[in-house]
Amino acid sequence: MNNGDVSQGRRRFLIGATSVVGGAGVVGAAVPFLGSWNPSAKAEAAGAPVTVNISKIEPGQQVTVEWRGKPVWVIRRSEEMLANIEKLNDTVKDPQSEAPQQPTYIEGIYRSLKPEFAVIVGLCTHLGCVPSYRPEVAAEDLGENWLGGLFCPCHGSRYDLAGRVYQAQPAPLNLEVPPYRFDDDATLTIGLDPEAA
Repeated sequence: MNNGDVSQGRRRFLIGATSVVGGAGVVGAAVPFLGSWNPSAKAEAAGAPVTVNISKIEPGQQVTVEWRGKPVWVIRRSEEMLANIEKLNDTVKDPQSEAPQQPTYIEGIYRSLKPEFAVIVGLCTHLGCVPSYRPEVAAEDLGENWLGGLFCPCHGSRYDLAGRVYQAQPAPLNLEVPPYRFDDDATLTIGLDPEAA
């Protein structure tokens, strides 16, 4: 074996090793670069719309989804629940929702695009606690005049099934209604206005 064979073998080894290390470096640099193209969880939580299948929600049932880090309730209201909302106009602070707690296209006492479905941010307007969904009428612990609604266990604020706060409660405002739209009869999207394409 002569000196030229050893140098040729060493050269091949060094070229191969350099190629492997260089390839690993390219892959190592490409993975974070390509990963940066995807929105972070923080960016998604900052406002990405959330789609909800409403076809399986029964009358009287509530489902919770997360949007922008907040619980959003979708409540399918029965005819009895809607009738009870009408009875409470004289007992809530802001019956026509004149304070800006909902998008401008949400009007009326039901505070919804379709009376059957309420879409409400589930955070009390007093100190941000999460109220309980209490649809039962005349609940023993809430009194015989209770017609169903939302009760905040932190400081006792009461809301009706449209998210309107009762008079003389710690909470100053009705519950927030987020922007939302119905995509079809079975789907709604929270975080997009009806006119958004």
